[in-house]
Amino acid sequence: MIFRYLAAFVLAFLVWSGQLSAIALSQYAPPPSYSNAELRGRDFSGQNLQVAEFSNTNLTTANFVNANLRGAVFSASVMTETNLQNANLSSAMMDQITFKRASLKDAVLTDAILFRSTFEDTDITGADFSNALLDGAQVKKLCERASGVNPTTGTATRDSLGCK
Repeated sequence: MIFRYLAAFVLAFLVWSGQLSAIALSQYAPPPSYSNAELRGRDFSGQNLQVAEFSNTNLTTANFVNANLRGAVFSASVMTETNLQNANLSSAMMDQITFKRASLKDAVLTDAILFRSTFEDTDITGADFSNALLDGAQVKKLCERASGVNPTTGTATRDSLGCK
């Protein structure tokens, strides 16, 4: 019985002093934000960057090979010669991206949003675009060079884009 009163007193004290909320917050780290940054040549390979934010960022020659980027935000960023090979970009927000000589080889882009992005000389071999949101003109251009099967999902790139 005395143990119950002691436990209730300690809990009440922690709530009153604000320590309980600090304990709860210490177990949750906010996602990293790299917005408006110059990250040219940065190595993010193999990292867990789930829901990270890279909006308005220069990612020229950055390396994201095998990175977990599920739900990440890349809006209005530059990805010239960026390596996203075998990266998980499912549910990522990648609108208004300039992909130029980038690699999306074997990347998973399921449910990603890619409106108004450009893919100039970008390798999409084995990329899975299933349920991704793309502009019709983008799909047409991507279908011209779509090939391969994604090693993770087993989906053919042409099928994931709905190519005829």
